Amino acid sequence: GQNPLFPRILGHEAGGVVESVGEGVTDVEPGDHVLPIFTGECKECPHCLSEASNMCDLLRINTERGGMLHDGQTRFSKDGKPIYHFLGTSTFSEYTVVHVGQVAKINPEAPLDKVCVLSCGMSTGFGATVNVAKPKKGGSVAVFGLGAVGLAAAEGARVCEASRIIGIDLNPNRFEEAKKFGCTEFVNPKDHNKAVQE
Repeated sequence: GQNPLFPRILGHEAGGVVESVGEGVTDVEPGDHVLPIFTGECKECPHCLSEASNMCDLLRINTERGGMLHDGQTRFSKDGKPIYHFLGTSTFSEYTVVHVGQVAKINPEAPLDKVCVLSCGMSTGFGATVNVAKPKKGGSVAVFGLGAVGLAAAEGARVCEASRIIGIDLNPNRFEEAKKFGCTEFVNPKDHNKAVQE
């Protein structure tokens, strides 16, 4: 149901250093290390002020928006023709332009090539477990898929002190690494004739 908008610069995970800021921006300054976040926060709307949601009225995910909120115009071009933004971040580029509410300032000692996964994969999996599923201490949790998001979900279950964290993946090569994130047992659906939930 989404309207395709091309050409555009894709990408939503990254780490970077602020090169310059626009008029009125006080949250970050040149030289700050940041993570772009595609689910931004204006810090003023009811959603941002609530602990129940992070769907900011201003900066919520919008795959159809191809320009900046201020004026709707793109900040990218080639040969005078516009190249559109993606998820307000457009991280598949050496430089990008984002709304200040779509960056999170981080410790400058954090290695940008490693913490970039915090801007989506890790925060998505961990947040879904800790903030939404909220497993009880001693409870059981099943994690479907042990990629970056799944491992972060397992870590969230570990932090919540779940006693059984069942990692489910078609690739058994992921099982050993998943133990480091709290998985206590594993299921490969290919090894069973019944549905996994059975």
